[in-house]
Amino acid sequence: MTRAIDKGLGQCKSCKSLTANLDDPCAFCGANVHIRRPQSLQHVWAFWVAGVIAFDTGNLYPIMVTESISGTSASTIIQGVSTLIHHESYAVAIVVLVASIVVPISKFLVIAWLAITIQFRLRVSRRRRIEAFEVIEFIGRWSMVDVFVVAALAALIQVGGLISIKPGIGINAFALSVMFTMLSAMSFDPRLIWDNETR
Repeated sequence: MTRAIDKGLGQCKSCKSLTANLDDPCAFCGANVHIRRPQSLQHVWAFWVAGVIAFDTGNLYPIMVTESISGTSASTIIQGVSTLIHHESYAVAIVVLVASIVVPISKFLVIAWLAITIQFRLRVSRRRRIEAFEVIEFIGRWSMVDVFVVAALAALIQVGGLISIKPGIGINAFALSVMFTMLSAMSFDPRLIWDNETR
């Protein structure tokens, strides 16, 4: 299989056109041309670490504030799930748990595994790396589900003044975590998979 890099061709980061003039700006749009995205893995790790820190912060601070006739209580993710289960909202509790815990952790693990296998040139087949990258792309579509769920709860659960749910300060950290993990995944140059192919 012949690759563009074997022919000395670079890709414009803006219009995606190929050119052999790597020292000059793109002839079509004037953007910089690179054979590979500069410092791709460094950017992946920087955003990944920021995302983990924001995710941990989001778990420490309340993500939901529940106001009812018995008083006001602030809940973290796990406490919020327990509250939803207590009010017999099992389906919503499962959605919150999966979207806020399972999906983010899965994305962190897959991104880290993919970056580590490439950075340290581990003996991993190209097919497995491509599958991992596709998992990241798939999970990325659901990255904002937890934020939307809390926003929907805040809008919908207003039961005649008896109970209401408002977003807590932790939701801001979760939104940042989602943003950083998305940037981490977007910073990854999938062409590195072919460069580190196990032969």
